[in-house]
Amino acid sequence: MHRHRNTSDNTQELLLTLGRLVDQALENIKLQRARAEMGLALQRHMLPTELPDFPGIRIGARYSPSQDGMAVGGDFYDAFPMRDGVAGITIGDVQGHGVEAAAFMGEARASLRALASVTTDPGTVLSCANDLLISLGGDLFTTCCLVSIAPHSGELFVARAGHVPIVWGTDDGDSGISQDDGGVPLGILHDQWYPVNRRRLARPGYLVLLTDGVVEGPSYPIDEGLDAVAEVVAAAGGADPGELAERVIQVADLTGHEDDAAVLVVRYDGPPGTTRPVDGA
Repeated sequence: MHRHRNTSDNTQELLLTLGRLVDQALENIKLQRARAEMGLALQRHMLPTELPDFPGIRIGARYSPSQDGMAVGGDFYDAFPMRDGVAGITIGDVQGHGVEAAAFMGEARASLRALASVTTDPGTVLSCANDLLISLGGDLFTTCCLVSIAPHSGELFVARAGHVPIVWGTDDGDSGISQDDGGVPLGILHDQWYPVNRRRLARPGYLVLLTDGVVEGPSYPIDEGLDAVAEVVAAAGGADPGELAERVIQVADLTGHEDDAAVLVVRYDGPPGTTRPVDGA
């Protein structure tokens, strides 16, 4: 003779099962949030709290974390003195998200700083940093742009490793996008060569380095995003670099981006004691 379980027993068992599943889901969410908070704290700790000024050069930056609070990225930027008073300025974007991406970002930033202390050639710095990051192991990589500027002459050297082009603008309303040759992202292939593009700053103006979260998203192809930034820079009118960085990063709101977004604005007032610079940048 079969004994049938009553409806209340079945309901109670179902509720207990659902309760266990909810508890597991909440624990997973707490774990993910903890990892995200750790990654974000790690990332913010590794970004510079302030950026140096150089003769005739001022720098401003803005950073906006991912709209998905669980997807901590690896955008980074930095500025530092190189040899002979040359200004080194860099920005990058690590592939991937989470604590691992934030940690790799720290390794990349430290590598660039260390190597930039022995040479002012941005191509050499990127090539050596690439091999160093590969030697550390792991399967992440980063795009990067490194600029060196000699403040007294306005001489500018740029090397890119798979990174977004630089946007430039002058105080008289001229602007454009520097479609320079570049190499592959750092951390993928050994023994890479990164071409160096040389220019001379000749009019007061700006160089704007940014990550793709600013200019590319579901609502914007990257070309439209870069054009939008160029319009903002052309209308800067001598604005403080931090203020212009704030205006530029607002372009990210138009793209519908979900990635991190970082902007680094370099303001060139001209060689010390003059009112000269950005010619054809």
